[in-house]
Amino acid sequence: MTRTVQRSPAEETADPSRYPQALTVADFRRNLAEVHGRIDRACQRAGRDPATVRLLPVSKTVDEARIRLSYEAGCRELGENKVQEAHGKWKAMADLTGLRWSVIGHLQTNKAKLVAQFASEFQALDSLRVAEVLERRLQAEGRGLDVFVQVNTSGEASKYGLPPEEVVRFVRELAAYPALQVRGLMTLALLSPENARVRPCFALLRTLRDRLQAEVPHGNRITELSMGMSGDFETAIDEGATVVRVGQALYGARALPDSHFWPAAAQPC
Repeated sequence: MTRTVQRSPAEETADPSRYPQALTVADFRRNLAEVHGRIDRACQRAGRDPATVRLLPVSKTVDEARIRLSYEAGCRELGENKVQEAHGKWKAMADLTGLRWSVIGHLQTNKAKLVAQFASEFQALDSLRVAEVLERRLQAEGRGLDVFVQVNTSGEASKYGLPPEEVVRFVRELAAYPALQVRGLMTLALLSPENARVRPCFALLRTLRDRLQAEVPHGNRITELSMGMSGDFETAIDEGATVVRVGQALYGARALPDSHFWPAAAQPC
């Protein structure tokens, strides 16, 4: 089966006028304040405490100079899709105290060694083979790793992630890998400007998380829902998101095409 380019609503609707480039510390402070304001208002509408939602700034394709500006403005954790890009940034910015890195894109087994070296979090686990290799590499490094299981809640063949019906079995099998601490689930919503079509993707992830908590040993530790990006995170918060992955609303619209982030890949099935 050929896997085509995977896109998200936030990526597809990138608008330079809506998301101008942040070029100064003041720009980043303003953007952070605006995003936190959106989070606060979404939580107020949903009857939630804003402290229950973590903002994960996504710095993919952003150069070191601008990442340093965002760090000065207050960003202390960053999400990256491409492992080699993230690993290079980690080495270049090792002087920044307290900066944590989250890998949020699909991982090939030959890149697992890099993730084991530097990542604090991996949000796209959907393969036991990747789990096996990560476990071995993490054991060698003497580290553990927080992981999120990626779920394909939209049912699109173009997207990575487990089918919803396989999630409970998969999480049960992850008990064999003690270096991997399963913290939650992650998804990309359906590509659509219609909120009524996007919302069910988020609601399904919440339902799966609740099922894991009820059916899987130590499921009470699986609390996180990573869902929602620049264009749709308010809806995700309404459906229970605890992590929102925001790039363009902080750093500005990206010039590169979606295929740079979600390359086509031939996948046997």
